[in-house]
Amino acid sequence: MYIDILLIATKTTILLLGGSIAFFAYKAYRRTGDPSLRALVVGFSFVTLGALLGGIADQLLNVELATGVVINSALTAIGFAVIVYALFLE
Repeated sequence: MYIDILLIATKTTILLLGGSIAFFAYKAYRRTGDPSLRALVVGFSFVTLGALLGGIADQLLNVELATGVVINSALTAIGFAVIVYALFLE
């Protein structure tokens, strides 16, 4: 029971912080047109989406926790790859 509350709290925190980073990176991209900032938006969006979908799979779709972790990890890995690419563009 407590682990579910902790999981929801941490996933919500990731959603809020990751969404904020993506939002501010998007604002910076719109202001500058810098392609590395656009890639940064995409990367952080994938990381945030991974946390969201992993949590939804575990809490709402009643899949095994391991499946939710795999979803989260896969999207996080894709997001980090895009973030590395964004930093490479600079």
